[in-house]
Amino acid sequence: MVNENSITKLRNKKMRRIFLIGMLCGVMITAAFTYVFAIPGNNNYWRAEIWKRGGAAWTMDMKNGHIGWKWMVEPIPDTPRKKPVIERPTNATI
Repeated sequence: MVNENSITKLRNKKMRRIFLIGMLCGVMITAAFTYVFAIPGNNNYWRAEIWKRGGAAWTMDMKNGHIGWKWMVEPIPDTPRKKPVIERPTNATI
């Protein structure tokens, strides 16, 4: 016969493992989110890139001396826009 104390220990061990796996997944998702979204927005190299493309502006609070940055417009793409295609009218008679 199985002792109830051993079942409780096994259940606690299983729950602890599930909890730790969940925590690890949460940390990995948070790290990925930070790497993709937060670092480019707080890095001066990426801010300068966005500034060059016309999408942001540097701001400075003269009272406190804080330098800020904010989005202004949609960024200009690296590749130029394609020229519009103009179709020639056909000489079909009706």
